[in-house]
Amino acid sequence: MKMVKLGQQGLQVPAVGLGCMGMSEFYGATDERESLAVLDRALELGCNFWDTADVYGPFTNEELLGKALEGRRQLVMVATKFGNRRDKDGGWLDIDGSPEYVKSSCDASLRRLGTDHIDLYYQHRVDRDVPIEETVGAMAELVDAGKVRFIGLCEADTETIQRAHKVHPISALQTEYSLWSRDVEDDVLPAIRRLGIGFVAYSPLGRGFLTGALSSPDDLESGDFRLGNPRFQAEAMQHNRALLNEVTRIASQNKVTPAQIALAWVLGKGPDIAAIPGTKRLKYLEQNWNAQTIELSAQEVARLDNALSSFEVAGSRY
Repeated sequence: MKMVKLGQQGLQVPAVGLGCMGMSEFYGATDERESLAVLDRALELGCNFWDTADVYGPFTNEELLGKALEGRRQLVMVATKFGNRRDKDGGWLDIDGSPEYVKSSCDASLRRLGTDHIDLYYQHRVDRDVPIEETVGAMAELVDAGKVRFIGLCEADTETIQRAHKVHPISALQTEYSLWSRDVEDDVLPAIRRLGIGFVAYSPLGRGFLTGALSSPDDLESGDFRLGNPRFQAEAMQHNRALLNEVTRIASQNKVTPAQIALAWVLGKGPDIAAIPGTKRLKYLEQNWNAQTIELSAQEVARLDNALSSFEVAGSRY
């Protein structure tokens, strides 16, 4: 098992964690029994870095993890998030980074997770109406109170990260990163490396596109949020297959899956990078976990990078 140190404070996590969002919504039908089986198997494998958020469900994803954690909380490193507000019916409200909301959200997450502490607590999105110093100051108070061990930010720009880090050490930045989402390479990754902050890549499989399992929007279930995503419209998917084709060729030559090549590429971008591919299926959990054993050759990395440098992805991330 490959381990990654997130930040200078010593949070050690497996290079491949588990994004749990899809177990509750966004990616079609869910099955709690199967999700709990996936979480059980993840622990057996050593995949004990689980990522959730209060808004997934909404609220029910943390409750799901709470069931899986019962009696074995000490075995799992739990990451959750606050900041995106939804109502009880799932409607999206706003982003709230006020100190009062930080603290109330943490207490609510602790109740749903059935624990007395959160290992890694992220601000899910930056609230532009609240100075980051105030938000992180409240998060630091949660650390002092023993409710949170380490803190992180999601999708923050370099200036925000630097200001936040002056208030309290930031252990991890979580942002989308994959073969077709490489914006962080320009400024964000160099900046956090100068500060000694770790990186957690979400959607490292391009929300499933880089697995090769999706040919058109018709392959998606009713209610899947990707049906409205720009990159999953029929014309965009057809265009983006040029990138997938190179991934598939390298996977075939290595006798592994395209998903494993996509994950290996992300993990190979630095020893300070962990990835949290999401899945609600046992077979994909094990494939993702085994991706950390794949070492791409310099030639294979060059092939992928060259394919990307001459390729413009169709469709925005959101």
